[in-house]
Amino acid sequence: MAPSTEIKAGTGLTRNAVTTLGVVVLVLSAASPLIGLTGAVPSAMVLGNGIGTPVAYVAVGVLLLFFSIGFVAMSRRVTNAGALYAYVGRGLGMPMGLGAAGMALWAYTTIQLAVYGFFGVVFSGTINSWWGIELPWYVCTIGLIILVQIFGYLKIEIGAKVLLVVMALEWGVMLLMAIVIMIQGGAGEGFAVAEVWSPSNLLAAGAVVGIIFAFASMFGFESSAIYGEEAREPKRTVARATVVSISLITIFFGFTSWMLIVGYGPSVAVDAALASLEGGDPAQYVFAAGETYLGSWAPVVMSIFVITSMFACNLAFHNGIARYQYTLARDGIFPKALAKTNSHGAPFVSSIVQTVTALVFIILAVVLNADPVLVVFFWGSGVSIVALVALYCLTSLAVIVFFRRNRDAEAKPWSTLIAPLLSGLLMLYALFLIVTNFELLVGTEKGQALMLAGTAVIAFLIGLALYGLRKRNLSPEALADLAEEVM
Repeated sequence: MAPSTEIKAGTGLTRNAVTTLGVVVLVLSAASPLIGLTGAVPSAMVLGNGIGTPVAYVAVGVLLLFFSIGFVAMSRRVTNAGALYAYVGRGLGMPMGLGAAGMALWAYTTIQLAVYGFFGVVFSGTINSWWGIELPWYVCTIGLIILVQIFGYLKIEIGAKVLLVVMALEWGVMLLMAIVIMIQGGAGEGFAVAEVWSPSNLLAAGAVVGIIFAFASMFGFESSAIYGEEAREPKRTVARATVVSISLITIFFGFTSWMLIVGYGPSVAVDAALASLEGGDPAQYVFAAGETYLGSWAPVVMSIFVITSMFACNLAFHNGIARYQYTLARDGIFPKALAKTNSHGAPFVSSIVQTVTALVFIILAVVLNADPVLVVFFWGSGVSIVALVALYCLTSLAVIVFFRRNRDAEAKPWSTLIAPLLSGLLMLYALFLIVTNFELLVGTEKGQALMLAGTAVIAFLIGLALYGLRKRNLSPEALADLAEEVM
């Protein structure tokens, strides 16, 4: 990581704190592909399009890369820790920007809560199986919240360095398993290239479900823009980190999910995934393959890495939420206290508020006796998907409008009009598919599922309402001044 420019406690984030590699690590931690591989991939195979699941992941990855064309063009003109809030605000106006901010905060909060719930169950079960110690899931979750808060108070580059080590180990063992399977030829049934990678798999029965789970596993790349104010050469760093992150996530899911199918054998891979779901632990689909091809040590190490990946994921989202709140406070929407930074350049007040918010929701789940997996995890992750895909649609529209109003020599039609228009339409269709099949993702009946999806709309409306209530506290040039900063 590059040396940071230290600042005194005040209201500024640390400049030049993270390199492209640091931002990529933060983004990959938020996306947490290890959680998606052990949780979503087996479910996508059983409920979706079977051994055609890798195609769904690659298709979604290509769509996200397509979306990133306009996203990157915007990142070169707008550098702001508010990320999608700033992009939508610059393109569609401050009211829409604040609506986007409300939706983004709700999306990141719900996915963070989902991972906290999942962590509590996995960690409590792990220490019970290893040492016979029984702890309630929420005790483990609160312990993680405290640990995340400690790192959230420190320099952003310290968190990035820790996450780099964690991510290298997590990705390393999963890719090692996939490579060994490839070298050994799997179960002896061949690589089934034609069956796995046929484009017709995207039209097969259950393909929609596979696509939904792919979206659930791959979002988080947009958090690259959150760190623009703390990055070296932000206009290049955010662009590079975005494209690299999406590419790595797509390759990771496409390759590892394919090799798992080869490892089990295409004829029995779906049955093996079904058995893991029926056993109540979809991660066993991956762990069992690890034991077969790497040895008895693999499941133990993999279970540890699933736990560390959840720490990495929630630290990344904690940093993202804290910086959204910081930006809204700096712009006069939230109380000014949230814009205070410590000597590390971290928005420590916003960080603490974010921690308290998470604690309140977790305590509420405990009081209501909500199941940490069936309710906290599935509901939270489902709501976040709806909110984020809706934000991608808004961002595509904002890119088009912004560059129609601010024409310059660098504004190429492909990146500022054609690609955002096509990706926006595709994202809108994806949003339709997700909402109309939402009950499959959150595990409830249709009416309740639509109510949950509707909370994303409520979050957007709350953001709009904040504009009406707080617009007098804003200077008309607030967002424009922030966007035009020369980094």
